[in-house]
Amino acid sequence: MPRALPTRRVPRHHLMPHRPAQRRGQAGAPPLRTSDLVLALLGVALLGGLALAAALTLAAGATAP
Repeated sequence: MPRALPTRRVPRHHLMPHRPAQRRGQAGAPPLRTSDLVLALLGVALLGGLALAAALTLAAGATAP
């Protein structure tokens, strides 16, 4: 009796995964605005500065009597 499925799968070498083409009518993610990028970088810089100031304060307080 023949088998319905082969015993081994045929290897397929795809360089890129298959992705369906995007249609212009579909609503996707909005494009990234430059102002959003600038605000994100500013927030990261401010948080880094705050962390650096806190570390310096703790280090200076630990050496003082």
